[in-house]
Amino acid sequence: MVNGQRVRKALDVVGIRVIDNQALPVEKYGHQFWLVGLGDAWTGGPKVKETFARVPAGAANIVLTHNPDLFPQLPNSTLLLLAAHTHGGQVNLPVVGRLVVPSNYGQRFSAGVVKEDGKTLFVTTGIGTSIFPVRFRVPPEIVMLTIDAE
Repeated sequence: MVNGQRVRKALDVVGIRVIDNQALPVEKYGHQFWLVGLGDAWTGGPKVKETFARVPAGAANIVLTHNPDLFPQLPNSTLLLLAAHTHGGQVNLPVVGRLVVPSNYGQRFSAGVVKEDGKTLFVTTGIGTSIFPVRFRVPPEIVMLTIDAE
């Protein structure tokens, strides 16, 4: 069951700020970038143009969203989009490939690193499942990324 308000409240209670359709400047080690949060493409009403209007033109940004389908809509100043949603397709059969990838782009954004038009997308397979509680040749993962300023 999808209940965004319940999830938001649970995160707020433990001090995790939800940044749906918001952009925040971040400075670290003398470098500045913008952290951009976009609502989920299927349930959260992403406001790409309105949210990026808050980011200075050409400023480096890292985007967080649930569904990777927003990737082609993002400006070229996007350094990295972090997403999930697809669970890597959950089932990856030899020769056939991933049976069901909940994306308008099929297997293109199913899992891992995608580089297109100077932008980078990382889609984690996550730790859960969706619809069917099954995984085959798509192991669950918790990812730690290191982002280099170069």
